Amino acid sequence: MELADRVAVVTGGARRVGRAIALALARERSRLVVHYNTSAAEAEATVAEARASGAMAIALRADLTDRAAIAALFRAADDAFGGVDILVNSAAILEPGDLLTASESDWERTIGLNLRGAFFCLQEAAVRMKRRGGGAVVNISDVAGRRPWGRYPIHSISKAGVEMLTRVAALALAPEIRVAAVAPGPVLKPDRMSPERWSEIGAALPLRRGGTPDDVARAVIFLLRNDFITGVSLPVDGGDELA
Repeated sequence: MELADRVAVVTGGARRVGRAIALALARERSRLVVHYNTSAAEAEATVAEARASGAMAIALRADLTDRAAIAALFRAADDAFGGVDILVNSAAILEPGDLLTASESDWERTIGLNLRGAFFCLQEAAVRMKRRGGGAVVNISDVAGRRPWGRYPIHSISKAGVEMLTRVAALALAPEIRVAAVAPGPVLKPDRMSPERWSEIGAALPLRRGGTPDDVARAVIFLLRNDFITGVSLPVDGGDELA
């Protein structure tokens, strides 16, 4: 797929990994929808940087745990750009918890955004892509969806769901629409983690270093460009799965 002038929606595109993906698409001259929920200032900053690189870009707010808000987000993308060609499902939360004490609200909060939100964003995007003759989706999964994290049980379950969503959707939507995933490993230090602990995690990887959000963004661009790839989940993890 050629990315110039394609309409791309990046959920969670205001900050962190989503921002890197949005700006990578802007450099490819995609017409960009930067989705956010609470990060309005960061979204506007991302849009300003995207426009400075020569791309058309707007910021749109939606609570992706709300089905009606998802529909409204994609209608707004239609109004702005006439449709959708690319979806990157990047919006997610990462919360620790305990399997035996996790509450229903804990479950709803994480599953509601990480999996349910991704599902219905994909559904809305795919309907539009079919009208336009095709498109591509990249879901941002996580190494936790491929290997369980005991301290993040609901997050691991949600990302395992994203892995299966990718495969099911790739099969159901072929050949017009391709669906793939990127499963990042340690590419961005969590806000509450000390620099020392972050360095230790990177040093323990086979590649002996942590990654960056740009590593994920480059993987997304690769998957979007290659028209003979669908249904795969690409780890971007410094070899973490090998350890």
